[in-house]
Amino acid sequence: MKKTLMVAALTGVFATAAHAQSSVTLYGLIDAGITYTNNQHGSSNVQETSGSINGSRWGLRGAEDLGGGLKAIFTLENGFGINDGTLKQNSRLFGRQAFVGLASDQFGAVTLGRQYDSMVDYVAPLALTGTQYGGTQFAHPFDNDNLNNSFRVNNSVKFSSVNYAGFKFGALYGFSNQADGFANNRVYSAGASYSFAGFNFGAGYLQINNNAGANATTAAAFNTSGAVNGDNTFFATRQQTWGAGGNYTLGPATFGLVYTQTNLQDLAGFGSGAGGQPSLGAPTSAHFQNFEANARYALTPALSIAGSYTYTKASLAATRPHFNQVNLQTDYALSKRTDVYLQAEYVTTNENAVVHPIVNGLSAASATNNQVAVTGGIRHRF
Repeated sequence: MKKTLMVAALTGVFATAAHAQSSVTLYGLIDAGITYTNNQHGSSNVQETSGSINGSRWGLRGAEDLGGGLKAIFTLENGFGINDGTLKQNSRLFGRQAFVGLASDQFGAVTLGRQYDSMVDYVAPLALTGTQYGGTQFAHPFDNDNLNNSFRVNNSVKFSSVNYAGFKFGALYGFSNQADGFANNRVYSAGASYSFAGFNFGAGYLQINNNAGANATTAAAFNTSGAVNGDNTFFATRQQTWGAGGNYTLGPATFGLVYTQTNLQDLAGFGSGAGGQPSLGAPTSAHFQNFEANARYALTPALSIAGSYTYTKASLAATRPHFNQVNLQTDYALSKRTDVYLQAEYVTTNENAVVHPIVNGLSAASATNNQVAVTGGIRHRF
């Protein structure tokens, strides 16, 4: 009887110890609002929206201590629309993130799965679209630089360093997974950041290669088992995106500047987030340059204001459209987990014969050379 009790007691001790060395966390965010748009395909619209700032999601994050400063880690993150309950990211169960790997306290982490590229990791936090102070609707036209993570990278292996006195770096490679086409729909990306005494800097590079034919106009023309599929921003044989930025925090105020550019070879069309843009006709080369100035200020611990201006210069289908976008937001925290917000965006272009202006995340582009959107919403984190 005593032996039985001792074994039971020891089993409980070891089970408790094992449990203490591993953890799984359930987390999430819900963002819902009402958006007024002055022009969508020629008519004004009032609609319920999901993820106007941050995409609604829930996820599981876990870690197991393997000893010696080494851990096994994983993240599974689902994206959904709160207004209708449907799956986002092209109806994937864990479309936002899905990866597993090893993390070292001394060197960093190596992970495999569906992950963010280095533009998202190192440059996006310096632009308001990559933060809680603007998010989805503050993205640059068509999210051409992917700072709002319109797409993630499948089949990817990624390295993320630890923080070396403010300096961090990383790289990612996304496999095509095609036996006879190693470069057909592959991705590689790298970036770095540095923080010191209120200053923050970041830079990143992203390249996507495809063997899409000259007449490719749909996702079906691409290797569908490759690194990017179903949430393409553009359909092109090659996309090169790079950028850099910095900001400075002084007390309750933060000021930032960001520059990015995207070059597209054999661009055949826009992805699903472009709001039904006109056909480009024959494939063409294209070029986008984005210049953003942003600022945010905490009026009180609960109340903040933020704003940005982005000038985008493009070369597209023998035209030279220029975009101007002004974004404003005010946010009030009801608690540590719940806040309400009001934000507005105005985007205009000098040339709408080839492309029409659209606030990122909305369902349709304007029929004129401008679009205005105003959203009141609520966010809850758990």
